[in-house]
Amino acid sequence: MNSRLKYSVVLSSTFLAVLLLIGSVMGKSAPTEGPSGVYKHLGVYSEVLSRIKSEYVEEPDMKNVTLGAMNGLLEAIDPFASYLNAEQYREYLKNYDSFRGDLGLVLAKKFGYIAVVGSVPGSPAAKAGLTTGDMIESIKGVATRDMPLAYANLLLRGAPGSSVELTVLRRRPDPQKMTLTRVVIDSPAVETRVIENNIGYIRPETLSTGKLKEIAADIKALEAKGARQMILDLRNCSVGDPEDGVELANLFLDKGLITYVQGQKFPREDHNAKAGEAIWKGPLVVLTNRATATAAEVAAAALGGNKRAEVIGERTYGDASIRRPVTLDDGSAVILSVAKFYAPDGKSIQDNGVMPSTVVQELDTQPDVDDSGETPAPAAQENKPAEDVILKKALEVLGKKA
Repeated sequence: MNSRLKYSVVLSSTFLAVLLLIGSVMGKSAPTEGPSGVYKHLGVYSEVLSRIKSEYVEEPDMKNVTLGAMNGLLEAIDPFASYLNAEQYREYLKNYDSFRGDLGLVLAKKFGYIAVVGSVPGSPAAKAGLTTGDMIESIKGVATRDMPLAYANLLLRGAPGSSVELTVLRRRPDPQKMTLTRVVIDSPAVETRVIENNIGYIRPETLSTGKLKEIAADIKALEAKGARQMILDLRNCSVGDPEDGVELANLFLDKGLITYVQGQKFPREDHNAKAGEAIWKGPLVVLTNRATATAAEVAAAALGGNKRAEVIGERTYGDASIRRPVTLDDGSAVILSVAKFYAPDGKSIQDNGVMPSTVVQELDTQPDVDDSGETPAPAAQENKPAEDVILKKALEVLGKKA
């Protein structure tokens, strides 16, 4: 590792650690200490900054330090927040909605890097095998360490047919370089079928705009085909607004609190089930995994919290909030959560995810690597599809209810 790289890593790590600590302290103490307490912690930050500037082995680039420090502070409280300097924010406002080509990735911040929450099935990202837990090390040759999340999303977008180079940190010892071609992302059709013992199976890959009407029609079609029990598979469903999760839950709930949203300056707003919108009242099981996020989490939390369904699978990712840009005097902006969605039991979905009533871990389907970083040739029997242990458990649970 050369001296410049060591310097960057040490400096970034130092400031991230300092800002995480300060952010945590400020978050815990601000309500009781008031403005004077905040100023006290800012004084500590200023002193640390001054000491590093005057005593660190090399003169630091204060512009980069400030940007990294800001994003470190935001990540400490909100993994989906971003600080964009004035130039970045102008570019964001100008270009984000004009770029129709995308890779189909859902992202968050983790350990200072850009982390994959999930990918839209059938998208370039999904075809490349990008999945929950992968880390994007660089985009177009630009390191993502301390990169604003909103800016990373902007870099991934572009004209359909254009390409973008990524470096991805996975289970291999060395980063993997890949070039993906942007496309206009289409929302996959809802997967439905009737399986053993008249069990209806419905799997929306996304909960994007207009998807709820398709799901409602599919539920009725499954019932017409003889379905008497239902499996709602929300695994890998990470696209959709939280409000869409409210509508999805209401298809199965005719009473009770679905969720509520609340923030420091956002009065509590309850979303209760409307009896006239419920179309399935039979036995129900919901499947989740670590890539279940946003709208799907709201639905899973509501159905499990109201004892309407048994939730089976893995703890969900944790992403359900209202995010808005807050502009600053110098033209920069902070994009952060101003309100969070809560489960019926009062737990923040973004902070806690949704814990299934029956926990089942998915089998690890990623290939192992040897010491050289090469993937061993799979044995013939390993080419068979991995057993779906979560679905198997759901069928077992419904079998007991039949």
